[in-house]
Amino acid sequence: MVVSNNEDLEGLREIGGICARAIKLMSEAMTPGMTTGELDEIGRKYLTENGAQSAPEVCYEFPGATCISVNEEVAHGIPGDRVIAEGDLVNIDVSAIKNGFYGDTGASFAVGTVNTKTERLLRDGKRAMWLGIQQVKTGARLASIGEAIGKFAQKNRYTLIQNLASHGVGRSLHEEPREIATWPDKHEKRLMQEGQVFTIEPFLSLGALFAEDGENDNWTLFGEPPAPTVQFEHTVVVTRNGPVVLTLAD
Repeated sequence: MVVSNNEDLEGLREIGGICARAIKLMSEAMTPGMTTGELDEIGRKYLTENGAQSAPEVCYEFPGATCISVNEEVAHGIPGDRVIAEGDLVNIDVSAIKNGFYGDTGASFAVGTVNTKTERLLRDGKRAMWLGIQQVKTGARLASIGEAIGKFAQKNRYTLIQNLASHGVGRSLHEEPREIATWPDKHEKRLMQEGQVFTIEPFLSLGALFAEDGENDNWTLFGEPPAPTVQFEHTVVVTRNGPVVLTLAD
């Protein structure tokens, strides 16, 4: 999507804020002993109360309102009977639609006490995302996003999942510009355009390089090789003055 007027921008801000507040509410409610299904219902209730619908359900018939991935699951985890435990690493990804506008955001959280490496990974996963966001400006190279994140990952001895890319969003959940790498990609030649809307969502890991399908369902993705992995995601608009972040909680 390309934002062309204030009405578009306000519609995107509204749904972006709803998605961000849903994650905030879910993360604050998350405690050891609850199931991922119970956590998902908190997100669903908030979306419904605010006039929004789950985008994965609407677009892809995903079996849940939100994606909740625990430990070895790196993305698209299906909410259900899995019990969240002390020390778990949990990713919550919320995308939703309201009045024809889509928002998409995600974040990873520690449940209770985790080891120092995981604490550092969580901190640096968020830093990696913001380094990517800082590259956003009209006329800039899309490749600069992955270059900045890749440089940070290499310097700090992390790996990046290299088959889960950022993407355009706005009037649908996945649209142009498609497949925006959050890792160095020498083949990327596109430039950012004024008003473009897309996500920035690096998957920073302690060793995983790719996300692969599991054997139990057609959705959940696992790191290969297996390693703790975090994802942080915001939706942004490209402007001459830099990025406008749409998915912020009030």
